[in-house]
Amino acid sequence: MCLSCVGSRLQDFSIPNPMPAKKLLIMSVSAGMGHVRAAEAIRACALQHPEVAEVVHLDAMDFVTAGFRKVYTDFYVKLVDKAPTLWGYLYNHTHEAKADSSLERLRRALERMNARALRRQIRALQPDAIVCTHFLPAEMLARQIHLGELSCPVWVQVTDFDLHRLWVHDGMAGYFAANDEVAFRMQAQGIAARNIEVTGIPIMPAFGQALSRSVCAAEYGLDPAQPTLLLMGGGAGVGSLETIAQRLMRLEQRFQLLVLAGRNQQALASLQGLALEHPGRLFPQGFTAFVERLMACADLVITKPGGLTTSECMAMGLPMIVNSPIPGQEERNADYLLEQGVALKAFDGVTLEYRVRRLLDQPALLAAMRERSRALGRPEAAQRVLARVLA
Repeated sequence: MCLSCVGSRLQDFSIPNPMPAKKLLIMSVSAGMGHVRAAEAIRACALQHPEVAEVVHLDAMDFVTAGFRKVYTDFYVKLVDKAPTLWGYLYNHTHEAKADSSLERLRRALERMNARALRRQIRALQPDAIVCTHFLPAEMLARQIHLGELSCPVWVQVTDFDLHRLWVHDGMAGYFAANDEVAFRMQAQGIAARNIEVTGIPIMPAFGQALSRSVCAAEYGLDPAQPTLLLMGGGAGVGSLETIAQRLMRLEQRFQLLVLAGRNQQALASLQGLALEHPGRLFPQGFTAFVERLMACADLVITKPGGLTTSECMAMGLPMIVNSPIPGQEERNADYLLEQGVALKAFDGVTLEYRVRRLLDQPALLAAMRERSRALGRPEAAQRVLARVLA
């Protein structure tokens, strides 16, 4: 046989070249931390993926003017804290507003004027795919796609158990939904079913691990055999963390209370003072990057109904009492959790006390909520998003 024929046959059996590794860009907005945490969850998975050469997470607010940033971040945080009813009105008004109304056109024009630096940064990065965990960058990029100035696929991860109209834009490669109902709402907004995947809301991989309750309890000085409550946030109607803790300490039932104060040093100091009056019963904690270890100690979580926090709870099979949800996305999240039987709602301090008493006195009800929560959990959401984007 001639050498050329041998060479030809060897080529027939050659191993194909692997697909080139991709550069992934994830974009969030620091208006509340849920969007950022979802982006970081996807990034954490991408860093471990063999098909990803580079993954970059950008906060769109780092590339806009100071005035625009104040409106989208500082003003938003103050509004939901001080005037939640007004925020609820704006949420519903913008959802129902016509996309071609003069006010909507003005809003989009202001966004474009304030996003030049962001567009330059994206051009410099030249990503192979983009995932948006907030509607604002998705809206900005939709115009670039329409003008032919952006050719890579853009995906959108909705981070609540509701769908606001501002999330829906032409030209997106696909959408990731928290549940079947959100996917149904996407189709009602004109998104093709083939471009929708129900993944859940991305959370960090740590919330999907099997953690030992006894080991985690020992880290915080807790008795793993005692019922344990984890308090993660106050509410306008319910009160501050210190007020809630003080009320719960008056209950006669046997339990431990873990309180996560985060970076609120004033609240932490007050809670530490209160803990001296209740040794072995109240355990205040400051900021931690290991919330999953606190959750591993808990039987019940008292929290605001943000999409990320409640998804973390369900991934760990935790029932919830949701605190005084603000109108808008939190209220819709709370509705979903209540309908699914994984949470009760407290709109003031008295209601919260009643709900806690009821669940502590009815362990069978608490156990049923726990099983339902575990069944709804989607700890693999970030991995599923990444698999679809890379495919």
